[in-house]
Amino acid sequence: MSNTKQLIVVVGAGDHAKVVLEALWATNTFEVVGLTDPSTSCLEVLGVPVLGGDILLPGLFAQGVSSAVVAIGSNSQRQQIGLSLLAMGFTLPAVVHPSALISPSATIGQGAVVMARAVVGTLARVGELAIINTGALVEHDNNIGRSAHIAPGTALAGGVGVGDRAMVGIGSAVLPDISIGDDSIVGAGSVVIVDVPSGVTVAGAPARKLLRR
Repeated sequence: MSNTKQLIVVVGAGDHAKVVLEALWATNTFEVVGLTDPSTSCLEVLGVPVLGGDILLPGLFAQGVSSAVVAIGSNSQRQQIGLSLLAMGFTLPAVVHPSALISPSATIGQGAVVMARAVVGTLARVGELAIINTGALVEHDNNIGRSAHIAPGTALAGGVGVGDRAMVGIGSAVLPDISIGDDSIVGAGSVVIVDVPSGVTVAGAPARKLLRR
């Protein structure tokens, strides 16, 4: 049996990259060759070198680094970069921390990251490039959209739908069978008891739409 680890590059060198790196190491499956980020001046993250800007990615792929993970918190930017990487030919493996509990009937999309102590329940579906963050509870029959972010300590009851690029803030709770629309934001500590349309921000307990000033 081969012990060769899969070469992977991390795209993004901000704070989110730190937890992605530790999740990668915990899997004991990947060898991280470095990080790319056009907007940072740092030379390393947790001892891993920042190689330079994203312009280096085609060259890395040509050198045999065929896998990448997008470590960027912005949902829309993460989706855009993920699509660009796929167009270059990169594989975007799902990264699941070994302390996460994943139902055998759940599905985790390519490029998704499931952090430590998260739970993904029976028949739940996690979309491409989504983030299920530390300690989040994604219960049975949830459908988490592409590039969505379920923040640390959030609890989604059964049958919840979260749209593409939506954000459910830290410590929030969502009641069963609620739908949260594409590109919407649920503020930290909210309790969502009715459906949330696309493109709005809600907050509070119960959560209500915030008026723009």
